[in-house]
Amino acid sequence: MHEVTLIPGDGIGPSITESAVRIIEASGVKIAWDRAEAGMAAIDKYKDPLPKAVLDSIERTRVALKGPLTTPVGSGFRSVNVALRKEFDLYANVRPAKTFEGVTSQHDDLDIVIVRENTEEFYAGIEHYIDPQRSAAETIGIVTRSGSHRILKYAYEFARKYHRKKVTTVHKANILKYTGGLFLDVSREVAAEYPDLESNDRIIDNMAMQMVMNPHQFDVIVTTNLFGDILSDLASGLVGGLGLAPGANIGYTASIFEAVHGSAPDIAGKDLANPTAVILAGVLLLRHLNEESAAERIERAVRSVIKEGKCVTRDLNHQSPVGTSKMTAAIIDRLTD
Repeated sequence: MHEVTLIPGDGIGPSITESAVRIIEASGVKIAWDRAEAGMAAIDKYKDPLPKAVLDSIERTRVALKGPLTTPVGSGFRSVNVALRKEFDLYANVRPAKTFEGVTSQHDDLDIVIVRENTEEFYAGIEHYIDPQRSAAETIGIVTRSGSHRILKYAYEFARKYHRKKVTTVHKANILKYTGGLFLDVSREVAAEYPDLESNDRIIDNMAMQMVMNPHQFDVIVTTNLFGDILSDLASGLVGGLGLAPGANIGYTASIFEAVHGSAPDIAGKDLANPTAVILAGVLLLRHLNEESAAERIERAVRSVIKEGKCVTRDLNHQSPVGTSKMTAAIIDRLTD
């Protein structure tokens, strides 16, 4: 029996996370879900978007499945997603992008993984105005050798574990000679430890062009925080959009798996949302728990339903869509066939 923190989230979050829970349970994996509220729902109850009970739960279970959360507008409120990354030092953000049969996309048979450093550089939050008039602002991006080493090591270990063939480091060392240069230097040191894997590097602007023109040349891509944020969304766009994009945030003591899209409050409660992203986040969670067989069966069921196209939501079938609940039921039926 695994114990997992479940954060349903805001907007469409509760309905799509419930889909993931039902499908994981139908796979036969035994999970005790510890439900914890964060985001807007937690503000209503606890006047805090990230109550201590959520942190205590994740500290105990060490793993969480999270729906999309809305960052509330107003002084004193923090981004829950950023706060969770900092609280548990979730240094690796993993975003797979794989094409689906039945989904229109820019390229066929694409299967790449973005590994993004998740705690340093321009997302470290070191910024300020430099004059009282607020006419200029400064952001400091810090890249450390230790932070670079652990994310690069993670990317190469990930590639080896999942039988990938190549790791591409993305940087801007030609201009950012110290921060980018440090990251590139460490990448070459780490690459030398993995002679069984092909390795290369690309400058970020060329990388963006190459991903659009010929993404099949890439396999595992590892980069710094800002570049990884951009490239992971670009990769999602190549395979059909954020509705099909799961994400994992990995640390030494805890890991959080999530749908990376927004909370879409305009369609909340209308049984319209595509649950695929959070279901696939559940697949990543199961692999993390070494439940590989169940993870593989769920992914096959999802892909089969999407390929058939008869029981999918409106974003996947404009002519004759079904709702979230019917798509979920179709995946469960395919899973238990």
